Amino acid sequence: MPGTHFKGPVYVNGLASSNGDLTTSTTAVTLTTDDSGKVYASATDNQVFTLPAATARAGVTYTFINTGADGAAKISISPQAADAIHGTITLAASVVELSGTDNKDLINTKATATTGNSVTLVSNGTDWFVTSSTGIWASEP
Repeated sequence: MPGTHFKGPVYVNGLASSNGDLTTSTTAVTLTTDDSGKVYASATDNQVFTLPAATARAGVTYTFINTGADGAAKISISPQAADAIHGTITLAASVVELSGTDNKDLINTKATATTGNSVTLVSNGTDWFVTSSTGIWASEP
């Protein structure tokens, strides 16, 4: 996978990743269940991370961080066609309810992106759920 890979404790929002892996990415990434617990960082505009099928294994988790300059990098997290991303993302007075609609990306848009925006997703074996987030993320229209 292109990018830089670090080993050791990785902290996001004060919490350590489960396996201490941080991977910086500059190209599209298709994740597998073996990548569970990893933290992915990108400063690349139009970065896409494709999730494996949520049915592949319950408990699979990933964290994504936008390391681009404020307003410089759009990051999309793309579920499989039969999977949805559920949850609520709250930042100050902004509350974003994710649609929970199959095949809709979770997006940190350039217009709302600030350095360090992050989101952690976990599979329950059926769909994907937001367990923590910083910044504003939106569901694909």
